[in-house]
Formats: sequence, C-alpha cells, structure tokens
Amino acid sequence: MAPTQDDKRAPRHARPATEARTPVSSARRTFVRSLGGALSSALVLPSLSGSGWSAQSTSQSGLFTLGVASGDPHADGFTLWTRLAPQPLDGGGMGDNPVDVLWEVASDPEMIDVISVGLATAHPSAGHAINVAVSGLAADRWYYYRFSALGEHSRVGRTRTFPAPGTRVDHLRFALASCQNYQDGYFAAYRDMVARDDLDFVLHVGDYIYEDAADPRAPIARRHLGGELYSLTDYRNRYALYRLDPHLQDAHAAYPFVVTWDDHEVDNNYAGLVPEDDADAPNFAQRRRNAYRAYRESMPLSPKVRLTQDGSLEIFRRLQYGDLATLHLVD
Repeated sequence: MAPTQDDKRAPRHARPATEARTPVSSARRTFVRSLGGALSSALVLPSLSGSGWSAQSTSQSGLFTLGVASGDPHADGFTLWTRLAPQPLDGGGMGDNPVDVLWEVASDPEMIDVISVGLATAHPSAGHAINVAVSGLAADRWYYYRFSALGEHSRVGRTRTFPAPGTRVDHLRFALASCQNYQDGYFAAYRDMVARDDLDFVLHVGDYIYEDAADPRAPIARRHLGGELYSLTDYRNRYALYRLDPHLQDAHAAYPFVVTWDDHEVDNNYAGLVPEDDADAPNFAQRRRNAYRAYRESMPLSPKVRLTQDGSLEIFRRLQYGDLATLHLVD
C-alpha cells in the first residue's frame, strides 16, 4: 500500500503516544532567544509553504550554494554538513577569516519545534566546511535541520536517527550509489531516490568524483572543469562541481548518506602510495593527502573520522541499525 502524506513525514517505527519528546533545556532556550536577537537585524529565516518540507525547497542563498547533507546516523544522533562557498568553483571565495555558523535541528519541517541548536566555526583551513556531531536525540526518528551565517540561511534538510542497537526491526530500505562520473551522464537516479521518499538512507560506496580532465567528447554542460586533479584547490573545486548538480543536492537534503571511497577520489587504480602513472610517483604522497583532505571536508562524515599525521584518513567505522543490520565501512 502506498504511504499517505502523513506516513511519509512520520518515522517508520512510530513512538508510543505516552513517550515524551526530547525537551529543550531552559538554558538552551535562553541561548536560542539571545542568539536570535543578536542576529535578527541581519538574518532572514526561511518561510516554508503549508505543504511542509520538500527536497526541492532550495535556498536562494549565495552562501550555501552547495546545499546541506547529513550522514553517519546512530541511535541518538547524526552528523550534519555544509560548506560556505559563494564562489564554489573558484576555491569557495570565503577568504581567510573563520565564520561562525548556527545550526538547528527540529522535529518539524517548518523548523518551529527546535530540539537542538549550536554554533560551529567554518575555518579556512577546512575550506569553510563544517561537520557537526549532533547527539542526545530520540532513536528511530526523522528530524529536520538548517544552517545560518552572515545573514543568510541554508535550505532545510531532512535526516534521521537509527533504531537503537538490539531493538527489534523487521525491515529497512536504502539506495546504493557509486561510480558517478559527471561527464558520463546526468544524475537522474538521485531524482528517483528523492521521488520514492521511503528510504532510510543512501549508501555510497565510492567514486563520488572522478579526477580526470575535461573530456571534449562530453556535453559542454557536463564537462569537468580544468585538467586532472592534483592540488587541494583542484579537488575542492571538483567536489563543488558535483555538488552543484541539483539532483545530487536534493538527495543529500532528503536522506542521510553513509559513505566510503574507491579510487577515483584520488587517482584511477592507485594503491597505497602507488599511482596509476609512474610519472606521478614523486609527488603522489602530497596529491593523495590533498585528495583525502578534500574528501574529508566534502562528506558528511563523523568528526571522529580524522586525518592522521601521515596524511591517511581513518575511514573505518561501524554503524548499527537495530538488530537487523550492521554496516561495516571499510577502505
């Protein structure tokens, strides 16, 4: 039976009517009020239609051009992501100053019933991207979120927590994505994922970007910009190009993504510190470091996923979906 509109907005495993919602503390309410007053002269909050949240409800902000994303869900929270990028294809365009970003999580798409809120700092060293770990939420619930900074706001995104480990769960639905070469075609599969509106998450198993140069055989509208990727700015710009695709951006706003990588996030068929082309070997360690850093900045990964001193990324992790599934994310 097809879900009703109310079913689509509600969590699949509904909370008992007697269970209380996670409250906002009085201190947090005071913080929200005082912060809102400080920003009120510059900040215009989104006004959504009566139809509620939609994956196509985009922001007109020139700051949040790359949208929003969430990932690595667990029983009491998830990770939220955005990047400030008024010039997304030219290094971001944010300059050298850090910027404070307000994030909010609510139980409703209109962002009225705010449950969790805080400030994160977007640093130039991370391309003005932020990954916020949100915790203290109820298990197995859908939530809504947004970001605000410098008088502008992002679109509203939707995400969810997983059922608690050991909780009896009889089903889940997820979409599998990989090998999304921008030059090989349009991302209509993401449009179809959003249209379904019945997924619990999207699992992306790598080749989120391709590192090669512009292909003159590809349609002009789908060509990579520039040559093969080597520098940190090269990789940041390539992720921005992909994230500007409206279907990919909508999918990130609609569902949490669980991600790992393959080879094209760095170099085709590389292994460890061995590149595809022997001519690239002398500088490959730095190239891989640049690629890993850009991946870390661009994905909704838990802040626990860190770059090491030698430039590696500790991407191994495990997510538990009730008693039904364990996701092992490996390299």
